[in-house]
Amino acid sequence: MANQQMKDRPKERIWTRDFVLIVLANFFVFIGFQMTLPTIPLFVEELGGNDQLIGIVVGIFTFSSLLLRPYAGKTLETRGRGYVFLMGLAIFVISVGSFGFMTSITFLFMVRVVQGVGWGFSTTASGTIATDLIPAARRGEGMGYYGLSGNLALAFGPSLGLALTSIISFKQFFLICAGLGLVALLLSSKIRYKKVERVQAPAKLNLYEKSALKPSMLMFFLTVTFGGIATFLPLYTAEKHIEGLQWYFLLYAAALMVTRTFSGQLYDRKGHQAVYIPGTLLIMLAMVLLAWLPNSLVLYLAAILYGLGFGTVQPALQAWSIEKTPLNRRGMANATFFSFFDLGIGFGAIVFGQIGHLLGYSSIYKAAALSVFISMLLYFFFIYKERRSLAQQG
Repeated sequence: MANQQMKDRPKERIWTRDFVLIVLANFFVFIGFQMTLPTIPLFVEELGGNDQLIGIVVGIFTFSSLLLRPYAGKTLETRGRGYVFLMGLAIFVISVGSFGFMTSITFLFMVRVVQGVGWGFSTTASGTIATDLIPAARRGEGMGYYGLSGNLALAFGPSLGLALTSIISFKQFFLICAGLGLVALLLSSKIRYKKVERVQAPAKLNLYEKSALKPSMLMFFLTVTFGGIATFLPLYTAEKHIEGLQWYFLLYAAALMVTRTFSGQLYDRKGHQAVYIPGTLLIMLAMVLLAWLPNSLVLYLAAILYGLGFGTVQPALQAWSIEKTPLNRRGMANATFFSFFDLGIGFGAIVFGQIGHLLGYSSIYKAAALSVFISMLLYFFFIYKERRSLAQQG
């Protein structure tokens, strides 16, 4: 009888006023960020940098973001969601707006560190705010919808960034990106943030949330691939005289959005086992195609496969990372997840910069395919350990 009442109970709403606001705020800050992804390497090149310097400039951003995420996670619990989110967005706006005034790679490097701080605070907070607002029974579905905002930004951001930098100066371009971040800041100021029981700051800063470690480690080896794509694909396609890079990002984002219509619900019903392996296989195949890359058609196919794979796996792993986390530790769980997310991108950008310089761009994607394979092996190891533990308890 009780089970029947649960089934008859209407679903709790996902699309509340505040959820719409966090989705819109996330969209605008992400589109401002995504516009810079393929253009920062071109800006570094214009300032006289080579592949190694490009990798370092891209990578240092993610590492500074990574270092601040544990502090952001703690501050979310001690100072509240709104404080961290608004501060992070403000730092992001100021740093991105100043890019166009940089005249040397050294100064750009320093400001990228500051940008990483703002990005680390804002994205850790926004993911936590979204999980606060989504009903627990529909978390996978809700995180899929939330992720659509970032996917839509990805659909237009890189292509729009490349188009704009071809007709306006970098100074004007980066001011536009900062303006989009400012829109996100204004929208986020209207959110009614859910109050959580604030905890007293611990004497020692916790660097991670233990319950989020497994999915976060798996995410690391997958986002390594993104470091290679976002940083070096514009240079790789130019070297091979392959056109249509704008279509790569559009197709990738379209495929991501398709997965959001079912992957979150599939996770809610059947768990991570139903989405992880198919998704990682698609990502690996995409990396193999990029390593080969004979023409534009293969580039487009790789974009679709990568989008389907990454869009299936990422929201599931993020939902998994907070599945068994107490409410007052969700901030740290999101900080842990995005720390590994950032670490993968930064590690990929820096290491692949060295690989590309020594062995050529094609080798970047061979190494990326290997990273995906390591993630798969690690997943099977986790499943084996979990089942063995359950068997011993039984």
